[in-house]
Amino acid sequence: MEVTLIKLAYLVAAVLFIFGLKFMAHPRTAVRGNLLGATAMGLAIVAGLVQVGGFAQHHYGFIVAGCLLGTAGGLYLAMRVQMTSMPQLVALFNGLGGLASVFVAGGALALDKKLTWDAVLASGISGLIGAVTFSGSLLAAAKLQELPAFRQPIRVPFRHVISLTTSAVLILCITLMTTGDGDHWLYVPITLLALVLGFLLVNPIGGADMPVVIALFNSYSGLAATATGFVINNDVLIISGSLVGASGLILTKLMCKAMNRSLVNVLFGVM
Repeated sequence: MEVTLIKLAYLVAAVLFIFGLKFMAHPRTAVRGNLLGATAMGLAIVAGLVQVGGFAQHHYGFIVAGCLLGTAGGLYLAMRVQMTSMPQLVALFNGLGGLASVFVAGGALALDKKLTWDAVLASGISGLIGAVTFSGSLLAAAKLQELPAFRQPIRVPFRHVISLTTSAVLILCITLMTTGDGDHWLYVPITLLALVLGFLLVNPIGGADMPVVIALFNSYSGLAATATGFVINNDVLIISGSLVGASGLILTKLMCKAMNRSLVNVLFGVM
């Protein structure tokens, strides 16, 4: 009975996420969409705590503290950030979403040494996309904020060679972690290399193109959440992450078309 109620709660949360996303497509209903999304997230959190059961009971203090800290930070930013700085705020939220996926997937690897190969593969993908999203989004926000150190791209010799080599090493590490026996320690170099790759991808892009990059990283954060959902077997995380990933990619394509940019160039950072 309890499992059925949890599944039902996840289903309701997923439906609320879908309608919330739909309502946020128009300014008149955007506030309602935000409220539906927040309600869905609250319902998903409660259902998730019930699902993990006894394990969470020993850590409720940390969970409540994290929720209160996140709520306080969100309220502070919502009241203080000007509308002209909203792209930077979105980039920051994208980056934090990617970082959360990195920690959740890494925690699952550390706690469960008997994960199936597909769960290990999903954790590697989550660490890769999440870390790229984190470092890339922070750099995008810094460029939009016109911080002195990031107004001009930092010169990196042989940038393309380094990016391709880093990508190849990342694929190799994920493959070894998936096919090896208990090689979960490879998750650490995967995330570190992905942080470097995120920087390399965004570094050469000019500030005028940052809105396209932010929309792309919005999609990335959703894909990282989807991969994490497969790691911890959480249905609502898979659904909501897929929604964010798909909508972010559609938005990126529309923005590229409006700005006469190539999506391939955006993806590989060679604008």
